[in-house]
This record gives sequence, structure tokens and C-alpha cells, in this order.
Amino acid sequence: MLEKVTLKSGLRLLLYPMQNTKAITLLVLVASGSKYETRNINGISHFLEHTIFKGTKRRPTTLDIAKELDGVGGAYNAFTGKEVMGFWVKVNEKHFRLAADVISDILFNSLFKAEELEKEKKVIFEEINMIEDDPQHYVLELWERLLYGEQPAGWMISGSKETVAHISREDIIRYFKRCFFAENAVISLAGNFANRKAIPEIEKFFNKFGKTKALSKKITIERQVSPQVLLHFKETGQTHLCLGVRAFDLFSPKRYVLEIISAILGGSMSARLSVEVRQKRGLAYYVTTSLGQYTDTGYLVTEAGVDTKRVDEAIKIILKEYERLKTKKISQSELNKVKDNIKGRLALSLETSDAWAAYWGEQEVLKRRVLTPEEECAKIDKVGFNDIQRVSREIFKKEKLNLALIGSFKEKERFEKLLNILA
Repeated sequence: MLEKVTLKSGLRLLLYPMQNTKAITLLVLVASGSKYETRNINGISHFLEHTIFKGTKRRPTTLDIAKELDGVGGAYNAFTGKEVMGFWVKVNEKHFRLAADVISDILFNSLFKAEELEKEKKVIFEEINMIEDDPQHYVLELWERLLYGEQPAGWMISGSKETVAHISREDIIRYFKRCFFAENAVISLAGNFANRKAIPEIEKFFNKFGKTKALSKKITIERQVSPQVLLHFKETGQTHLCLGVRAFDLFSPKRYVLEIISAILGGSMSARLSVEVRQKRGLAYYVTTSLGQYTDTGYLVTEAGVDTKRVDEAIKIILKEYERLKTKKISQSELNKVKDNIKGRLALSLETSDAWAAYWGEQEVLKRRVLTPEEECAKIDKVGFNDIQRVSREIFKKEKLNLALIGSFKEKERFEKLLNILA
């Protein structure tokens, strides 16, 4: 059973003992990310994630950090999103103290050596090159740029080469102090441990989290009155596109209806768009529909890599399926199948200690409340035919449509006309 403990400092602990594993995962989450940045330091959260592993007072190099965890077969990494950063270690239960020691050491004692920062900038430049060279990945970056424009929600998490190049050691340290404080952090622990022993250990290792004024992020402004198109010209073997609509944030009760709509459209190989686009017509290798949900914005997007000569056809089919959800009620059998699919995928995704640590922790750091899988499944079960049709009519409007596309096209008007076929 999950236990939540808030320490005197304001640091929140989520403790989830698991008896059927030898593993333990320690995950430290911070409410920060690229949406907390300003333009001149865009990419600093991601840069900080990289450089925090570059050496501490006790472990002066990356190798010094790595060899201790490698020596016990541990897995470890970090990640940066638009609204959350995470640092985690997964080890055999016997090595919990080592995991806590290493993570607390990098969080509180990183050196941020200037020469290491300059070397890591080159690594990030190559990461940016990799993203821009991968159209399946990059088109989603363009999609969010189209939605949110010149505000933090529309910027790349990695930043640009120009902004990263100008980030200084002083910028890193200043940003770190603004983000990494007790009330802004969550420690999520899952695996084979006893709560009464784990809590004092965490208090000991993570007592250096200080108190400071929270780093605020600007509320994302959304303005749209007509379909929008962003074309990125590139000679590719196929056309990659993101087509979808603005929708709801993480706090909206409609998000469970939206999850079912997303699954109906493109959540599996037997979903409607997979059948219509891939299986019946052979237009694409991949076609999926998913949700992007943040604390203040959200969207539904269909991603596909399609035959360049038949891109218009693919777009029309996607729009037709959007329209179909507005005009025709889903059958009971399809609704049951989709609900079982969502609940089944949730269950299968929670097989390991690291999955549970992330499941609990990300809810807490983003929403400051946690739902169990059973509670989430109950909300899915409550969604009915009328809910799906009502929400579909609310979101699938041409004035909410957006299309980002990578391929050998320059005629923006051509695609704007296509989007106007949606009622």
C-alpha cells in the first residue's frame, strides 16, 4: 500500500513496498523543466540534467559516479520534460543506501566544472542534430511549436544550439538553486523495503534540500480561430505528419473521455486509423493517436509516416475518422474492447519497481494528488457513448485543427484547404 509522508522541510515522500521483487527504485522528481525557462536560457533544465552527473566533491568524475553503481549492477538515469525533471537509481534491495548516497551526492555536491560544461555542450549539440535528423521525432517538436509558438510550451526541451552555447556556469548554479528545494521535490521509492527503515535513511541523505521561493512558469496562452499549418521542407522518403486538435489539461475530468477517444482512433493495431490507413490502404508504416497533457494545456494528435504521393488521402481519412466520432455513436463491443485495452495496458506497464516509482511520483509532482490504478480504471469505466460523442463534438472543430508536416512540400495553402473540410 502506498504511504505518503511529508517531512518538516516540506519534502514529500511516496513509499510503495513490494514483496515480490528483489529490486528497489529511488526516484527524485522536481517540478521544473523547459516551461520554467526564459528564452535566453532555453535548454538549461536539460543541460543541468546532463551536467549533474559530471562529478561531485566525493566522486570527482563521471566515471567515479558510474563505477559504483555499475559495480552492483544498478540501472540509473535522468530525464527532463517540459514540467518535470527526474533522477533515478534502480538496484538490488541490499544496495538502497548506495543508491540514496549517490543520488543525494549529485544533487547536493555537483561541481559543475566549467571545462566539463563546455564539453557537454558539444554532446547536446549532437543530440539536437540527432533530433532534427529524425523526422518521426522532430515533427512532434514542430507540432508543439505550431500550437504554442514563441512561449516556453512551444520551445524544444533541449533548447537550441544558440541558447545552449551561451549558458554559463553561473546560470546553471542560479537555476539549480531556484528549482531544487524541498517543497518543489518528491522522492518516490518503490520495491523491497520496509517503511520504518527507509524514512530515516531518506531524511538523512536528503536533508540538504533547502527552502526558497518557487520558480514560477508562465501560463501558456492559446489563441486559435482557424486551422493552422506548419510545413518543414525536407527531402525524405516519406512524409511525416502530426494532425490533431487542442484539448484538455491534466486536471480536466474530460481527460478520461479523451483517453478513450485517443484509443479508439489510434491506440492499437486494431484501432480505427490503423485499420483504415495502414491495413486497408497501405498508406503508412506507423499511425498512432496519443495525448499530450500538461498542467495548463493539452492536445490530441495523430502521428503518421505516409506515402508522399498520397499524403492528401491520408489526411482526409484521419479527418473522416474525427468526424465519424462526432456523428455516429460507437458500438458497445468496440467501447468494451477499448476500455479493456486501456486498463490492460495500464496493468502491464506497472510490472516493475521503476514503473511504480514513476507512476506515483509523476502524479504527485505535477498534480499534488495521486490516484491508484483501480481509481483510474473506475473513471475509465464510467465513460459512456454520450460522453464520447459530446467531447468529440467539442474538440473536433476545424478552428482547433493543427497540422505539422515534414516532407518535400512548400504549398501551405494546399493543406489549409484540406483542413477546412472538417465541419
